[in-house]
Amino acid sequence: MNEFETEVKKAEAELEQSLVPVVPEEKLDDEYLGDWKMQAQEYQQKFNDAATKAKDFANEKFTQAGDKFKELSSKDPKELVEDAKEFARQKPGQTILISAAVGLVIGFLLKGGGRK
Repeated sequence: MNEFETEVKKAEAELEQSLVPVVPEEKLDDEYLGDWKMQAQEYQQKFNDAATKAKDFANEKFTQAGDKFKELSSKDPKELVEDAKEFARQKPGQTILISAAVGLVIGFLLKGGGRK
């Protein structure tokens, strides 16, 4: 037997000594672990429910946005301007807040674009 084979045998022996026997699952199912499993299953169910609700909400909003885009794309630009003017007459406070928010966003974008 050469030196390589001797080292392989030695490594195999060490590996066998370090392996831990697997305990059957029924032995692990004591009361403490059972509680942890139940909590994990409960959190998994809550997570799945939240993910489903988020997906449904996103799909609904995406559909609404698509419908609104189709509606706006079918309108004449003059109609859009008239609609905006009418909205501003009906809700001047909201119009000012929207304009201020848009101005801030544009300002941040322009200011941030000049940085290096």
